[in-house]
Amino acid sequence: MSDSMFEVSSSSDQSSESWGSFLAYLFLAGAIALIVRTFIIAPYIVVGASMEPTFDNYHYLLIDKVSYRFSEPTRGDVIVLDLPQNESRALIKRLVGLPGDTITVRDNKVTVTTPGSEPKTLSEPYLDANNYGGPTDQEIQLRNGEYFVLGDNRHVSSDSRTWGVLPRADIVGKVLVRLYPLTLIDFLPGEARY
Repeated sequence: MSDSMFEVSSSSDQSSESWGSFLAYLFLAGAIALIVRTFIIAPYIVVGASMEPTFDNYHYLLIDKVSYRFSEPTRGDVIVLDLPQNESRALIKRLVGLPGDTITVRDNKVTVTTPGSEPKTLSEPYLDANNYGGPTDQEIQLRNGEYFVLGDNRHVSSDSRTWGVLPRADIVGKVLVRLYPLTLIDFLPGEARY
């Protein structure tokens, strides 16, 4: 007769190992999600009328938080920013002025003068004529690291015309994707090039 060795484990040992593995995977997934949410892509929901008709209430957006670490913001980008006077409040606006620009807002028109060039009035086809208004007759010279942003609904938008220039450090990222409503899913929604 030969002796055979059998390794036997109880079902409670297997259950403990399964729970341990499950918890480890759950922790790993949570850590990855937190890293992605904090440093790469963040979800935002539009609340308010400042960007109508481009964005309405409850539009669900994904914000790219990475690309501005490797490249500079571009005129016409739609961005999410932290309000300089209250960084717990996030806003969505259109970037119209870059460092070194002189921005003139007069008679519902925005004119940009870049260093060494003639003034250029922006063509803004995304605006609705019913949404003109708000503060006007302003001229602002942007220094290094300063940006000028406007809402597409100028009549109700709180933007650089009311609270001043936007420091580079307060730009969260640019709007990458609109996921809701489903009929308006779009990549780089609202982006304009002048």
